[in-house]
Amino acid sequence: MIKYDHIMVRFGELSTKGKNKIDFIRVLFHNIQRAVKDFSALEIKMRHDHIYITLNDVDYKPVIERLQDVSGIQGLSLVYKAEDRDIENIKKVSLELIDQEEGKTFKVKVKRTDKTYPFISDQITRLVAGHILKNRGDKLSVDVHNPDILLSIEVREEAAYIFSHTFPGAGGYPLGVGGKSMHMLSGGIDSPVAAYLLMKRGVSIECIHFASPPYTQAGVIYKLEDLLKVLNKYQGKIRLHIIPFTKIQEAIYDHCPESYCITMMRRMMFRLADRLAKMRKCPVISSGESVGQVASQTLQSMRVINEVTNMPIIRPCATMDKTDIIATSIKIGTYDISIRPFIDCCTIFTPKSPKTAPHLDEVKKFEEEFDYEPLLKEALSNVEVKFISDEEDKKEDLL
Repeated sequence: MIKYDHIMVRFGELSTKGKNKIDFIRVLFHNIQRAVKDFSALEIKMRHDHIYITLNDVDYKPVIERLQDVSGIQGLSLVYKAEDRDIENIKKVSLELIDQEEGKTFKVKVKRTDKTYPFISDQITRLVAGHILKNRGDKLSVDVHNPDILLSIEVREEAAYIFSHTFPGAGGYPLGVGGKSMHMLSGGIDSPVAAYLLMKRGVSIECIHFASPPYTQAGVIYKLEDLLKVLNKYQGKIRLHIIPFTKIQEAIYDHCPESYCITMMRRMMFRLADRLAKMRKCPVISSGESVGQVASQTLQSMRVINEVTNMPIIRPCATMDKTDIIATSIKIGTYDISIRPFIDCCTIFTPKSPKTAPHLDEVKKFEEEFDYEPLLKEALSNVEVKFISDEEDKKEDLL
């Protein structure tokens, strides 16, 4: 009995990239190699139209499951590669493969990319469908609208690929083609989801977290590490910068009205993120902010907070409902970690009545009340760096 022996990787959005397409495919190829490195028997080959993976008797199910986490893949087809493209062999293989499927109706769909092949697509469709009906007409009938079995045949220069199973991919762009962001990671529900959405669009991340011991517990850092281990499915190595923020927060509360403290804290955080992003050659800053969700995320608050940097700030969750953010966090496996009861520095210092419409001139006046520059420099000089990786060597920074 013949069996499916290859996985055909489909590119999706990469097909629109023109001259950049081959560079994107090369990045995707290397990302696929990393994703399936534990399956040593697999052979992976890159072509301009698809990437092909030879299974060599490896169970396809865990391979497909792993590849579905790789951004830049539109779909994954489990195929039989018929190197003998003779029409009689295609008819024979198609019949054997359809015998392995369950259903009472079928449809044959043909794509002939090799225009030198002696039969056009419509002729191949009729010949294969006719052969199936001749031999299995007592069990199967044709349904071109809603078939139980869709048998697809792609005739290319090197082989005919025959398949009836296609699995969805993550979509988006290959990780790394979109550059790198300095991502503000709090440990809550939103920021890991924002990180995932960035990775899906091809943007790799480094993370920055603001810690305020003794007000915040060490459990927050363990929580962050566990969140990033989940995100390692999408990015194999993630650099985490932990910024000591206690002295800055205390100074803010000593010199500013309580209602403005969150605004002031966020401005200091973005100042630090801006400087660290430039040091690490990240062209953008990103966060998990969602418009209107809390006081610091109203449009007026964002405008006042953003004033401290001219670096672009990406907010992938900006227009998402909280229920949609939660649903995504459950889907990617971060939700149960995010709701662990360890609070971050923003939560523990939240004022009773935070200002939702802060005024920039007032904020600047409060900042003139104390010299915060030495505190920022001290915080940056005492950054703790951790490497969260899905590989044994967690200290190697390849990003």
